[in-house]
Amino acid sequence: MTSLDKPTDHGTTDQGSPDQDADSRAVTEAALFEAFGGVRGMVETVAPGLLFVTIFTINKDLHMSAIAALAVSLVLVVVRLVMKDTVKHAFSGVFGVAFGVVFAMMTGNAKDFYLPGMLYTLGLALAYIITAIAGVPLIGLILGPVFKENLSWRTRNPGRKSAYTKASWAWGLILLAKCAILFPLYWWADTTQFGWVLIALKIPPFLLAVWLTWVFLAKAPAPIDVFAEMEAAEKAEKEREAERRQA
Repeated sequence: MTSLDKPTDHGTTDQGSPDQDADSRAVTEAALFEAFGGVRGMVETVAPGLLFVTIFTINKDLHMSAIAALAVSLVLVVVRLVMKDTVKHAFSGVFGVAFGVVFAMMTGNAKDFYLPGMLYTLGLALAYIITAIAGVPLIGLILGPVFKENLSWRTRNPGRKSAYTKASWAWGLILLAKCAILFPLYWWADTTQFGWVLIALKIPPFLLAVWLTWVFLAKAPAPIDVFAEMEAAEKAEKEREAERRQA
């Protein structure tokens, strides 16, 4: 067992000072903001669908609505490229919109524009729950690299593993609840009604899940910076090598 895998007392240490707690919460907030895209990420998530349902509500033109939604998602990617910002959230939006456009064009049913996103949400909900049950919570796999702890939380930081497990359950159940509302409406409601309900359910469940994740992680032990540990180990090895050469 290497030094990076050995269990530590991170899960059982006493609470830090108020300043340390504040720093930990600030780091958690920053990491969540980075991982989930922040305000701009939410805009990129909502804007294409909002434009689609707005145009379709006005003129019931599927082609115009689909082209407008795809165009605005591409514009958002270009804006990020121009600003030399990360494009992962914008690109995911483009792919989602593109799949929606293809489905809607193939079936001729404007409501099918939303179907790929709904299926993705359902799959993501199941992934959160299944990985939480399996002991490898998905939210930990997502946030581990952001906190520079990678998978150290699995064996070395049981308090954080517990927090990630709770957060994954929260995400999974919230997304399942969202699906429980949307899938029946997909069959019963007309396209305009369904579209506006879906837009209304874009941000609130997401914010609730992010907030619960923050609550769980803010109370958890601090992450173990494995990158710093590896750098320290490498530096110590170089120093020992230099001492052997001088001897």
